[in-house]
Amino acid sequence: MTTTFRDALAAGPLVLDGGMSNELEAQGHDLNGTLWSARLLRDDPDAIAAVHRAYYAAGAQVAITAGYQATYDGFARLGISRTETTALLHRSVSLAREAADTAEGAFAGRRWVAASVGPYGAMLADGSEYRGDYGLTVSELTRFHRPRLEALAEAGPDVFAVETIPDLREAEAVLIALDGLGIPAWLSYSIRGTTTSAGQPLTEAFALARSSEAVVATGVNCAPAADATAALALVSGLPGVVYPNGGGNWDPDSRTWLGGQDEIADLAPSWLHAGAALVGGCCRVGPAEISQLTDRVGAAPADR
Repeated sequence: MTTTFRDALAAGPLVLDGGMSNELEAQGHDLNGTLWSARLLRDDPDAIAAVHRAYYAAGAQVAITAGYQATYDGFARLGISRTETTALLHRSVSLAREAADTAEGAFAGRRWVAASVGPYGAMLADGSEYRGDYGLTVSELTRFHRPRLEALAEAGPDVFAVETIPDLREAEAVLIALDGLGIPAWLSYSIRGTTTSAGQPLTEAFALARSSEAVVATGVNCAPAADATAALALVSGLPGVVYPNGGGNWDPDSRTWLGGQDEIADLAPSWLHAGAALVGGCCRVGPAEISQLTDRVGAAPADR
């Protein structure tokens, strides 16, 4: 019987959910502002829970929480106290947990909750998570990440989704901040081709992930599907995680997606063959695409 997230990975693959923001916008929510979807943790938590339920019902086995841009620094800029921020971080996990228990769907196994840990650049809300190198030291970045990780750990997620990390300095900081929390993590990077967004070779980035006992999978997210597939082939020594965007390019000035969409479900067999244990979608990927991805993962040959 599967009892831990590590066990589930070993028995995998597991299907992740898709984008939170695109589904909230489809419900009519205006996400303009520095907090993006994290604002609704306070203003409309039911909307977040509904998105989680939709993805679980579509076949996702792992839901990523709405805490990508939920940080003490970011909330403080809007006058939200540390006490309330801690409560909102806890809520991000409990909403996904409750959705796992109440969502419809035929899936009979356990549903998992991944607490989103976005990069420092997400708090800046200027697209710098796709550039990296904020001019901060590893120690400064560790001090930024540790309090949020501690608060999320108190809420009891199954795993941390350390995601969209743009460079090795921030990856190192998060790995230090994870120490001693007792919760596994996956570490996924934002990329440009076969480098991190900051230009370091992905082979070095994935090697850094292997150096941490807390990390159970590594890979990429929030990237073009073709780039994500090529990057995944460079992962070694750990299970892979891949959840690319659904196509197009993000324009940080207009805060809109430009261009057409990709059929990410068609790539699932190649991801699994390359060693992916966690597959899903990021921006512009909704429940319909996750349902298709679930079907392709279930039909893929067991060659892992």
